[in-house]
Amino acid sequence: MLNTGDKVVVGVSGGPDSMCLLHILINLSKMFSIQIIAVHVNHGLRGEEADRDEEYVREFCKVNHIKFASIKEDVHKISIKRNISCESAGRDIRYEFFEKIRRENRADKIAIAHNLNDQAETVFMRIIRGTGLEGLSGIKPVRDEKYIRPLLFCSRFEIEEYCEKSNLNPRIDKTNFESIYARNKIRLELIPYIEKNFNKDIINTLNRLAQNSRADSEYLNQRSEKKYKRYCTNKEDRVIITKEAFLEHEAIVTRIIRRTFIYLLGHLNNFEKVHVYQIIDLQKNNTGKLIMLPNDVIAANNYGDIHIYINEKNERDASCEKVEYKLNTGENFIKELGLKISINKVPKDKICLKASENIKYFDLDKASKDVSLRFRRIGDKINPLGMKGSKKLKDIFIDMKIPKEERDQIPLICFDDDIAWIVGYKVSNNFKIDCSTENVIQIKLEREEK
Repeated sequence: MLNTGDKVVVGVSGGPDSMCLLHILINLSKMFSIQIIAVHVNHGLRGEEADRDEEYVREFCKVNHIKFASIKEDVHKISIKRNISCESAGRDIRYEFFEKIRRENRADKIAIAHNLNDQAETVFMRIIRGTGLEGLSGIKPVRDEKYIRPLLFCSRFEIEEYCEKSNLNPRIDKTNFESIYARNKIRLELIPYIEKNFNKDIINTLNRLAQNSRADSEYLNQRSEKKYKRYCTNKEDRVIITKEAFLEHEAIVTRIIRRTFIYLLGHLNNFEKVHVYQIIDLQKNNTGKLIMLPNDVIAANNYGDIHIYINEKNERDASCEKVEYKLNTGENFIKELGLKISINKVPKDKICLKASENIKYFDLDKASKDVSLRFRRIGDKINPLGMKGSKKLKDIFIDMKIPKEERDQIPLICFDDDIAWIVGYKVSNNFKIDCSTENVIQIKLEREEK
């Protein structure tokens, strides 16, 4: 948890748990050359009582020559603004402030005073919500190589006994003895009932369950991480999971999918088991189908491979669907699309058909004078070079296995209403150059740097 010389931010509410932790770290600070910064968050929920808690911690730090930082927030207002519970808002505010102080002081660790009883309550809460193996693992002693919980294996009784022997006189939050939150009900009602009627050692029993689950979960996570690297491709805007991944054991597949959310968003907030299995079901369906997930995430089936990406529909996309851009001879710039289109007449003997996929040549006499750039519309067709008759763009995209979400972004060069070029893919047979061609136009498409 700690290395010699570490700088440690300590979350201190003023209650028995956090005062015990702070006192222990102070006693160890000289032995291990630890620098301590005590951090207090006043949630603004208990009026003068909360202010006295803050003053108690401030004075304790002053006497012990410990650096102190505090913040006062109206957690109730924040919970309404963020549309979350007061418990969640309070937790978010605490961790945000801890992280702020850590960065400002270039600290190494953030120490939090969770204990054995907190662990049992957390496991119970997750069981009630229908958690999996990861949830049964409970609170981790060390998370992200940054958050540490030195008291996690100490009981609340031991902590209170330590405070009494050390004459700490910690503050007591009276709301902890009111059954107003789910955790309080578990602490005050459920656990005592089970201790009395079923298992007097339920606290330690639940902690053993957490430790066993954590060991199994860590092994599965290590296995799934290797499979993720084998089956998944991380791109700038998406993760592609190959169809072979879905042949793995369900325990591995579900972890691979959860790992994609972390890659894209950095968290798993709002994602539940049902969303993971929606993706598994999606992979069994026909290509082209997609589903909407929390946090604006989309999963799409592309010929058995699953593309997972964040929906970033913007004004440029809307304009692509509706606007047609008229093009003139010479250079044309379409700023909102980041495109430069050059149209020039060239001698027939200067044609270089293999020059670039973004350069194409057409028979000027077969083409109309009205040249435009647009994007696909319902019912669009083209007569592809080398084929007889016309074919729907939709069918061409399906045959070429172009992901559904990319099809609306492919530029089309048109002569009047006829599609002459699906940029990057196919040209029309109607405007091809042959032995009778006398006049040639070159169309070149380039993407401009924004």
